[in-house]
This record gives sequence, C-alpha cells and structure tokens, in this order.
Amino acid sequence: MRPEVALPVLLPLLSGAISLLFWRSRPMQRFIAVAGNVALLLVSLWLFFAVLSDGYVTMQMGSWPAPFGITLIADMLSAVMILMTGIIGLAMGIYSLASTGRGHEKFGYYPLMHLLLAGVAGAFLTGDIFNLYVWFEVMLVASFALLILGGERAQMEGAIKYVTLNLLASVIFLTAIGLLYGTVGTLNMADIALRLNEAEHSGMVEVLAVMFMVAFGIKAAAFPLFFWLPASYHTPPVAVSALFAGLLTKVGVYSLFRVFTLMFDQTMGYLQDIMLWGAVLTMVTGVLGAAAQYEFRRILSFHIVSQIGYMILGLALYTPLAIAGGVFAIVHNIVVKTNLFLISGITHRLQGTYQLKKMGGLYRERPWLAVAFFISAFSLAGIPPLSGFFAKFVLVRAGLEAEAYVATGIALAVGFMTLYSMVKIWNEVFWKALPEDNHVPPSQTPVGDDGRLLKPSLWMMYLPVIVLAVMSLLIGVFAEPIMLVMNLIGDQLMTPTDYIEAVLGASASAESALITPGTQADLVGESMEETP
Repeated sequence: MRPEVALPVLLPLLSGAISLLFWRSRPMQRFIAVAGNVALLLVSLWLFFAVLSDGYVTMQMGSWPAPFGITLIADMLSAVMILMTGIIGLAMGIYSLASTGRGHEKFGYYPLMHLLLAGVAGAFLTGDIFNLYVWFEVMLVASFALLILGGERAQMEGAIKYVTLNLLASVIFLTAIGLLYGTVGTLNMADIALRLNEAEHSGMVEVLAVMFMVAFGIKAAAFPLFFWLPASYHTPPVAVSALFAGLLTKVGVYSLFRVFTLMFDQTMGYLQDIMLWGAVLTMVTGVLGAAAQYEFRRILSFHIVSQIGYMILGLALYTPLAIAGGVFAIVHNIVVKTNLFLISGITHRLQGTYQLKKMGGLYRERPWLAVAFFISAFSLAGIPPLSGFFAKFVLVRAGLEAEAYVATGIALAVGFMTLYSMVKIWNEVFWKALPEDNHVPPSQTPVGDDGRLLKPSLWMMYLPVIVLAVMSLLIGVFAEPIMLVMNLIGDQLMTPTDYIEAVLGASASAESALITPGTQADLVGESMEETP
C-alpha cells in the first residue's frame, strides 16, 4: 500500500468538497485554498523522493490485480509533473486571495480550482487509458466552468471555441480507446504495450497511433488545431489564465510522451516525421502570432503554442537526450509561463489595462516587478544562464546528434523571435513613460476580475511572482543536478519494460504476453473468485 501515489488526487478532491461545505463562508474557502495546496505540495514532495529512491511507486485500486483493476503509478516523469502541480497550485492559491473578486468566489471559484488540480494529478498518475480519458473530462468540466466565471461576452466567445475543439479531441480520444480495446482486450497501459507488439492488424495499430496523436495534439494546442488557446486563455480571471497556461496544456504533452514511449513506441519510425514537422510548425505559427499582438495576455497565449512545439520536438527526435530536453522544457515552461501571466495581472491591477500601448513607466515605479519580468521573459527566450537556455541547449544538441538540422535551425530562430516579443513587452510596459491618455493612478486600481473593489494587498500577488522568478533562476544555476533527473526520465521512458514490470510484475508480464483478447473475460472471472 503506497498512499503517496493516491494522495495527490485525493487531497484536491477533499479540499474541493470541504470548500463546497463552506459555500457561504468566504474566509473559510480562502483558508482551504491555501491549506489544501500546502498539503498537496508536501505530498508531491513525498512522492518525488519516494520515486527517486524506488524508481516506481504503484498502487492497485480496490486491491484488484493488474491488468484488471485501475492502477496508479508514478515514475520519475509523473513525480516531477506532480511536484510542479503542487508548486503551481500553491502559487495560485495565494495569488487568488488578492486577485479574485467576491463574485467569482461566490460562484465556486475555489472548489473548481481544486477539482481542476485533482484532474491534472489524476491524469499524471493513472496507468489506465480509459481512466486517463476520465481525468481529461474532469479537467474539461472544471476548466470550462472557470473560463466562463463572470459571463462576459469575450469569455463566452472564448469558451465556445475552447470547449468545441476539446470536445472534438475527446470524441477522437474515446473512439480510439474503443478501437484499442477491441484490438487488444485490455485498458491497462502496461498490458496494452505488451499486446500491441503482438497485434495481428499492424495497420490498425498505426491508425490508433494517429488518432491518439491527433487527440492529444489538439489538447496540447499543437499545429494545426491550436487556435482555441489564444482565443480563450486571455479572457478569464488572470489567476485562471496562469493556471491554464502553466498546467492544462502540459497534460496533453505529457500524454503524448506517455503513450508514444510506452504503447506506440513501435510506430514512432512511421510517425516521427509527422510529429517533427508538426512541432516545427507549432513553434513558428505560435511565435509569429505573438509578434503581431499588442495585448499582454494574447502575446503570452501565442507563446504557449510556440513553446509546446519545443516540447513535442523532444518527443519527435526520440532519443533519451531529446526526451530529457523535452521534459526539461516542460518543467521550465510551467514555472516561467505561469509567472508571466501572474505579472500581467499585477500590471493590469496597477494600470487598469492589458493593452501595451496604454501602459508604461513600471520600471521606475515597481523595480522588483520589472526584475521578475526580466528573469521570466528572458528565460522564455532562452538567454543564459536562465532555465530556458539549458532546455533549448539540450534540445539543440539532441537535434544535431539526430541530424535534424532544419528543425534545429528553426528552433533557434524561433528563440530569437521570442526574444523580440519579450523585448516589445519590456519596452511598452516597463521602459517607456506612462502615456498621458491613461489616467488610472497606479496606486488606485483596487478592482477585481468581477469589477468589485478589492483591498490593495499587492504583497499576496508579489509573493508567488518573486518565488517563481527565483525558481527560474535557480533552475538555471543548478541545471546539472536537474539534468540528472531529466536524464533519468529519458532513460525510463525509453525502456518501457521497467514500467511494465512495475505494473504487472516480472512473472505477470511474461504471462500477460501470452493472453489473447478472447480469454480476458475468463481471467476476470477467475480473478473475482480469487479476490477476497
């Protein structure tokens, strides 16, 4: 019994349920938002060090043996993603205390935030492909509700695009699961990996791989179906935008890494070129879209798309070093992108707008905020010695070793274009003087996302921003030990037999390879008789 692998899912669910019990008590909901996320961070640290010690941590739900029951499993990739979920969840809990208005809190902001975190954690830890679909739907419901809080026209338009494309991805995902179950007769991902290697219809396996690639590609906002993200992520309350930017799309990327290194590793030769050029086009279209924008959060939203391309590039190159670089890019981007959205919320609080042309003067007025933006923005662009530089360095080295010279060159060029967008924000928001047509006094913008007055309490907005900026700096300073963890992730993902053995056991994995889909029902019956 390993409770540390289940608690990252159970704690947010419990926190959300308690928040609902105290529906009418705003102070209690705010307390639970912080206390619940502190507990989540502590549990995520427990899980990380357990995986660092043992390699894999597994738990069979309901004591059903794999592959018949639902398995929760954490390898190093899952543990790192859960740790980042705990960090971002706590940052959002603190930031929301000062940025979220009474109207949003009244209509379930905090319970929805906890539900979203539970969905994210469940997706990172499940070893069952249908359970992965379930957690995606939990995230979709919670994120859609958070997206429309406030009911403004722009929010509703963005939400329609968001939910339409994500429902399309869900339909493709669910159809692929049905076809996959009909092919191999199991839903356990470790067992699927064994059975797909012996599948009679290799053409069907390739079709399934493409379906999963498209479904997860849409949810990750990869080219060409990415436009739902920049159309929606700039519309909700800024803490929601930051939570979406940091974690939500990364679940789609995580799923691509998990499925194509475990279940469909035999199809990567066939799909590698498609995935490689998809990553390149995602990078290019995202950065060009950002260059054309002059609204703070829309620029950042397009850069989410661009950075997703770097992560998928690591998977497409498909070497242990490239996988390590792709995961490094995920971790770095979670920290940096979340922080940039949080900074945009502070600038809006100070100057009453997200339009770059109407902003200015914050370098002199708020130098610490300028420093935090400088660290995060230049890290996103890949300037040494910040975290983004080492992620891009590893990916470039892996690209050169794989002789993907064109893709590597484009990745470098996109980095320079990212720098252009970040310098544009720096010049407009921090360096130039405040335009005369902006008459909002910087010290008097106590308006929440719902239009209600708020107390200044800027320190609660500054605290997570400063911590995340320092984290980005420390990731760059201590890149070597972090890279050891990334290399361990690359090695684990490229040797799926260890994952399979951790789920099924050494003897069970050998027996499972001999099971045909037609005998699955008999084995389920036998297991039910043997299970007390």
